[in-house]
Amino acid sequence: MTATIWWTIAGCTVVTALIKAFGPVVMGGRELPARVGGVIVLMAPALLAALVVSSALANGEHLHVGADTVGVAAGAAVLVLTRAGVLTSVLVAATLTAALRLLV
Repeated sequence: MTATIWWTIAGCTVVTALIKAFGPVVMGGRELPARVGGVIVLMAPALLAALVVSSALANGEHLHVGADTVGVAAGAAVLVLTRAGVLTSVLVAATLTAALRLLV
């Protein structure tokens, strides 16, 4: 690896540490307001949903709908409509994606 890559990794490490330290330093041991706590709790599911959508619809350079997109949609439908577990949903998504890729 080149020195540029290592400097980038080091820079990202320092910035991440600063960002994580920013909250406790600013709050100084005080309790968060209820509204702020509610927003923080909702950030993780929103970020996860954004990652899933971008992974399912991205083809490297542009948006693309393919077998993996259909698999993710089917897995989500199974999860929501049948209240099955996450493992069942992932298995349905993987099986459907593999079957569609085999056919196409």
